[in-house]
Amino acid sequence: MINRRHLLSMGVSAGAVSAFGSFARPSYAQSGSLKIGILLPFSGTYAPLGEAIMRSLELYTNSHGGKLAGREVSFVKVDDESAPPKATELTTKLIKGEKADILIGTVHSGVAMAMVKIAREDGIPTIVPNAGADIITRAMCAENVFRTSFANSQIGRATGDSMIKAGHKKAVTVSWKYAAGEEMVGGFKKAFAAGKGEVLKDITIPFPDVEFQSALAEIASLKPDCVYVFFSGGGALKFIKDYAAAKLGIPLWGPGFLTDGVEAEAGAAGDGIKTVLHYVGDLDNPENKAFVAAFQQAYKIPPDVFAVQGWDAAHLLDIGLKAVDGDTAKRTQLNAAMAAASFNSPRGPFKLSSAHNPVQNFYLRELKGGKNNYLGLAAAAIADDTVGCKLA
Repeated sequence: MINRRHLLSMGVSAGAVSAFGSFARPSYAQSGSLKIGILLPFSGTYAPLGEAIMRSLELYTNSHGGKLAGREVSFVKVDDESAPPKATELTTKLIKGEKADILIGTVHSGVAMAMVKIAREDGIPTIVPNAGADIITRAMCAENVFRTSFANSQIGRATGDSMIKAGHKKAVTVSWKYAAGEEMVGGFKKAFAAGKGEVLKDITIPFPDVEFQSALAEIASLKPDCVYVFFSGGGALKFIKDYAAAKLGIPLWGPGFLTDGVEAEAGAAGDGIKTVLHYVGDLDNPENKAFVAAFQQAYKIPPDVFAVQGWDAAHLLDIGLKAVDGDTAKRTQLNAAMAAASFNSPRGPFKLSSAHNPVQNFYLRELKGGKNNYLGLAAAAIADDTVGCKLA
């Protein structure tokens, strides 16, 4: 059992100790180090996202005495550089070379699709803590593949619904031209059109370019009453600052990734941006209060949505491992336990659809003073389509 003094020595706040107390458990029969292969971006534009996910994986494990299901945990980290051409080689390295028991990754949708293809063939239990490519939990769904984040169309749809409710009728979309951008925009357009909104133009920019001046000039000439944007990480921060400098006076909206992780750096340039996401830092539930306190204590910064997704990936894995006494050779039972998991996350109630994608709440937020402020529930218990998934 993990005692209070041990938790405090790891930097977990006193307020979080009681919330984590329910995780304490007896040792399990399975012995030996549990090797978890980590495929995340630790360099490039998505590096802050990979770091946030990794921090939460480590924080969750540390709050359990460095063990999951009674087994010491060893993380084998590989930088995927958000480069799809390298994904096959790097995933194979973790599975075949490092002989990882579990695979967790990644952020970039293109990298994730290549990773999942190999994971499906191998059968290794795999958790996707961010990449939202729709196909992962649609046509590529598998018994051993789980996602603790979102599907791109799912969050785009929730944002489009909120923009219609806010009274917007004419929009321009701007995004990177790759799978995530196309699906985030696609989900938005479906919801916006259903609400009788009109998209004047879709503007796309090659990933990971951050030259936005021509896009801003087009927006100015089209004169929409709102702009829907999908960028993330360093690219999002650059767009926010360029958009503010352009002084267009047009409300800026997007999935929450537009502002998450860059709130403080955006400063006054971000004030007034509205986003929709499955997490906001000031959600009033015990799990979120404990998580925020622990993360803040450990890393001296507040957690963001990427951190929550990493935390829930560790929590989901822990549930699966406990069901098999830590024996990762029992893949069928481990997978079944994760598929059936239902728990209270910092984001709210968490469970998985039949395709292993989260069924979750979405929240409306406004960035102001370097913080995403909670405005209310945008949509409750939203599930993504399971088109093409043979598990559904």
